[in-house]
Amino acid sequence: MTQLHDLRLRLLVQQESERIASSASEELDLSIVQARCLCWLALLAEAHEDQASDAERRGDVEQAMGWFADSMRLRDVIQVVSSIEIPLPAAEDLDDSADGYGDSWAGPGEPGPLAA
Repeated sequence: MTQLHDLRLRLLVQQESERIASSASEELDLSIVQARCLCWLALLAEAHEDQASDAERRGDVEQAMGWFADSMRLRDVIQVVSSIEIPLPAAEDLDDSADGYGDSWAGPGEPGPLAA
């Protein structure tokens, strides 16, 4: 089961990296990459916390502690990624796109990382 989870996570990372690369036509906007990373890290930390709660309800204290420790490590990574200062693009750069919204996280019809 762990191998399946690892493969799924690798696939998600690969898909997201391809989406980032394809959305950056000329130059990669690091502020968008940082925001995407923070969204995915927050989702992963929340999922780990949910797993910890489920394990605790089942009475599996050791498993709950493992999931909780992983969620705390993810929260630490979120703090590190959040602390990286990346200059935001100038306002006129954001309005260069055809829709007036600047670079979006996902293409038309594509849900972003927080869509359910």
